[in-house]
Amino acid sequence: MKPISPGRLLLIGVALTVAGWSATVVTTRYSLATPVLPVTALATMAVIVVITLILGIRVLRWRNSTKRKKALDPILAARTLVLAQACAYAGTVLLGWHVGIFLDQLRIWNLRSDQGITWVAIAVAGGGLVMIVVGLLVERFCRIPPEDTDAAGDGKPGHGVRGEAAGEGEYAYRGD
Repeated sequence: MKPISPGRLLLIGVALTVAGWSATVVTTRYSLATPVLPVTALATMAVIVVITLILGIRVLRWRNSTKRKKALDPILAARTLVLAQACAYAGTVLLGWHVGIFLDQLRIWNLRSDQGITWVAIAVAGGGLVMIVVGLLVERFCRIPPEDTDAAGDGKPGHGVRGEAAGEGEYAYRGD
């Protein structure tokens, strides 16, 4: 798997900020409810973040241990990586959408007496930011550690056997 590109996350975030702002403008125009997640979504986001961190720390402990008594289940490591990337992408979607809602609510800040929706949008956007940070952090936990010897392949760094990582900090990729 390839690592998450911060540029891609930024692009998704900006696109969803525009979409969230547009949806809020349309729903306000037609007197519909603002499309914001409820506060209870923060509990679900917290559970996802905690599970991702627990699995990521498990992989990190195995990776950093000097005496490895047993092998790490490769399926667990791959699932942890996929969960971390999904967490980062979901956090980007939630952050972008709710920043768009916040921007629309900001223009009518002085006209409203109740700012509940604005605070909920800020809270969920903050939760999305936490999801992004945890997802990127756990993704780093899942990187293959550097090898002690450089005798792979023909002696050139980065030219190992097919299916091995080319160097430090890369994911194993078969290239099939």
